[in-house]
Amino acid sequence: MKEYLKPADILLPKRDFTEWSVIACDQYTSQPEYWEKTETIVGDKPSSLKIILPEVYLEEDNSSRISEINGTMQKYLNSDIFDCFKNTCVYIERTLSDSRVRRGILGLIDLEDYSYEKGSKTAIRATEETVLERIPARVEIRKGAPMEIPHIMLLIDDHDKTVIEPLGKIKDSFDVLYDFPLMQNAGSVKGYAVGKPVLKDIQNALEKLKDASEDGFLFAMGDGNHSLAAAKECYKQGAGPRYALAEVVNIHDASLEFEPIYRVVFGADCEKLINDFIESSGGEYEGSDAQEFTCIYGNIERKIYVKPTGKLCVATLQKFLDEYIKKNDKIKIDYIHGENSVYELSKKADTLGFIFSGMEKSELFPAIIADGSLPRKTFSMGHADDKRFYLEARKIV
Repeated sequence: MKEYLKPADILLPKRDFTEWSVIACDQYTSQPEYWEKTETIVGDKPSSLKIILPEVYLEEDNSSRISEINGTMQKYLNSDIFDCFKNTCVYIERTLSDSRVRRGILGLIDLEDYSYEKGSKTAIRATEETVLERIPARVEIRKGAPMEIPHIMLLIDDHDKTVIEPLGKIKDSFDVLYDFPLMQNAGSVKGYAVGKPVLKDIQNALEKLKDASEDGFLFAMGDGNHSLAAAKECYKQGAGPRYALAEVVNIHDASLEFEPIYRVVFGADCEKLINDFIESSGGEYEGSDAQEFTCIYGNIERKIYVKPTGKLCVATLQKFLDEYIKKNDKIKIDYIHGENSVYELSKKADTLGFIFSGMEKSELFPAIIADGSLPRKTFSMGHADDKRFYLEARKIV
């Protein structure tokens, strides 16, 4: 039987969990103040912040930063800061900022089961278009990295709750690995060690899920696709291991909500861009299938309605923006989680935010099977603060 989730030798810090654990690198990409505050909280303590590359810095020359990251990883491995838990998966209960609990299980997945190419029929598939230019910096980090620390989350379509949810009923028999508050009001997280006897039940349940799927589709990327893509590239080049750490979450978990990832455009003539968008779809449209967008710039909020050129609002908008930016090289676009962040960023001069409706999570697996993938940055699993934090690590060389 194929093992779709394997145990690993998990590294966890011995102390200072709150300072160690920081949010996924692809959050707050236009808000450097968040990362500056994180640096202040961490101070001189060992932290995952010092072994990741936040995307807020992605457009800078990061050669020295990448070298420093890998050096810090080795320093941490040589220091007495970790406990190692052999042959372990981790059952995770993440209390979100609104007090709901999201459940997951962390272990090793096989990179040979994964492809980020649209239309692939692998067991693990990208849900959105992969932004190829975001991969090289991550590849450079992973190539020379002696350890990995993931923010990757995979989704399973387990309507009957056969894989993860049973662990909650027997968790009192597991050893607690950690239990602590996350920084910057992001809730808290508790992890339990899951040994091999229980893993057999998990493997059987995953095998049944795969057998019941339409075409062998077991895991859909939830978060961290570009990090997993970098791991796959390193493996293909012989510069990294075949397996990678990831957390698996059930798409039917009641705490899991899909939210749109909005767009903010910088360096724009806002009125002109809005009008060009309307004209690109044939002018203002009042049909029953009209897609609504709220455009925000300065103190102005304007609703527009356009004829769809894609099934989802984000597809219609992204198609237009991709072409528009090709003709206007001074314009930059960012992908923003949360309406409040869009409003805050759009107060800046020559900055335009778009807010629109998103997809239901029940649409995800059927859409990937039917269309191969969604437009890049289509959805977010919950608020920015509810994203996976870096925590568990693994030695890879």
